[in-house]
Amino acid sequence: MAGDQLQVLKTLDLAKTQWYHFTAIVIAGMGFFTDAYDLFCISLVTKLLGRIYYHVEGAPKPGSLPPNVAAAVNGVALVGTLAGQLFFGWLGDKMGRKRVYGITLMLMVGCSVASGLSLGSNPTAVMTTLCFFRFWLGFGIGGDYPLSATIMSEYANKKTRGAFIAAVFAMQGTGILAGGIVAIVIAAIFDAKFKAPTYEVNPAASTVPQADYIWRLILMFGALPAALTYYWRMKMPETARYTALVAKNAKLAAADMSKVLNVEIQAEEEKVERLTQEPSNSFGLFSKQFLSRHGLHLLGTTSTWFLLDIAFYSQNLFQKDIFTAVGWIPPAKTMNAVEEVYKIAKAQTLIALCSTVPGYWFTVAFIDIMGRFAIQMMGFFFMTVFMFALAFPYKHWTMKENRIGFVVMYALTFFFANFGPNSTTFVVPAEIFPARLRSTCHGISAASGKAGAIIGAFGFLYAAQNQDRTKTDAGYPPGIGVKNSLIMLGVINFLGMLFTFLVPESKGRSLEEITGENEEGEEMEEQQQGGNNRSIPV
Repeated sequence: MAGDQLQVLKTLDLAKTQWYHFTAIVIAGMGFFTDAYDLFCISLVTKLLGRIYYHVEGAPKPGSLPPNVAAAVNGVALVGTLAGQLFFGWLGDKMGRKRVYGITLMLMVGCSVASGLSLGSNPTAVMTTLCFFRFWLGFGIGGDYPLSATIMSEYANKKTRGAFIAAVFAMQGTGILAGGIVAIVIAAIFDAKFKAPTYEVNPAASTVPQADYIWRLILMFGALPAALTYYWRMKMPETARYTALVAKNAKLAAADMSKVLNVEIQAEEEKVERLTQEPSNSFGLFSKQFLSRHGLHLLGTTSTWFLLDIAFYSQNLFQKDIFTAVGWIPPAKTMNAVEEVYKIAKAQTLIALCSTVPGYWFTVAFIDIMGRFAIQMMGFFFMTVFMFALAFPYKHWTMKENRIGFVVMYALTFFFANFGPNSTTFVVPAEIFPARLRSTCHGISAASGKAGAIIGAFGFLYAAQNQDRTKTDAGYPPGIGVKNSLIMLGVINFLGMLFTFLVPESKGRSLEEITGENEEGEEMEEQQQGGNNRSIPV
């Protein structure tokens, strides 16, 4: 027979939406604002780095980063993020969500500033220093994923939990948008004050010395929003679910939530002791019980996030190359270095404003109505359709009169990524695993996603480096590498649809009902013997 839920957790599940919910969204969300800004702003300045540090006198085109350097600059933060997700996800279940939260934030602030201060006597030294600090920046960012998701899921009520977690993640879109706006403003200021000729007019002077400040300022700005929320993060109490179900401190859980909810909550010490000793609350990550109850769910969350991020990060990090290939961004040789930053930032900001950001907030609005499964399936489906629609008639889209159509179609893939699996893959792992393993399992799922992001970033870079450079009548490369990449991304999105069937629906139920943490020992044993997982139907 299923046991009764703790009063403190039941009160949280039934609490009306109030001010502390929005406070938690802002505090956790500003971390994701910073995460997205820091991860994606590098794509705005990589071409500038090539012009500044790898310009060769007399070269036929503006300088660009060597392939190995470009791969390192773009991918090192993703490698750090993967490591941080695994480490801090595990640590969040061992030490508590709040205690680890501040560590990740300070790491992000310090390394954002240090990335902008990357110094050296030669290009290799500058790039090495930049990559070093961006790795540790990514390490801090990685910790923010499982901790922010877990904290929000454990604070939220069951009726609007999906919307609250999705709202935290939606700040990623705002961070991407902010990166573009900051780059536009800084580039416009520098271009007005230090006007340089285009590369065609004077290659040697197309990059003014002051341009070195642009990429540094853009990278360092990421420290500001994270620093502003540090105090409020430290003021948040530990989540009641961690305190009661993992730390086994019923008194502290009741006292913390009594202050937060402004109601009187009893400390049910005996019930906490009994629940935490039940078999349903004692098995470990590598146990047969976990494999039986949650093995397929973990496979579902890791595989879908892995496949999604191959597509999503390759699109974000290298959309400037795609827009250049189809002629939406002018050839580099027609602009000076600062103008190029401005044009790239403007294109990416427009995409973020018109498709990326709305996609996130559509998920917030509909996730507790449609459910997680339906949104994720829909997103993968439309991403597949639009990728194939761009890829197969790719030569058609490179023609000048069709470029706007290409941009619109490309923007729709971003919209359905965010009104789809990019949001739901973040939400679901924070809901379907037991409290003592929730942060760890979310970290594993997120790290699987970052493994996909690394493959996407490096794979797309390789494809772009090896595409056919034969000119078309329009004067642009036909982009055989880009076309094949788009086809491959379409196939990957289709596989994401298939693996979505492993992901359970968690709409409208308490976390303990979903995970079975309220079940008595006899029922747990019956489920294990019968192989029947009634707590989370697939």
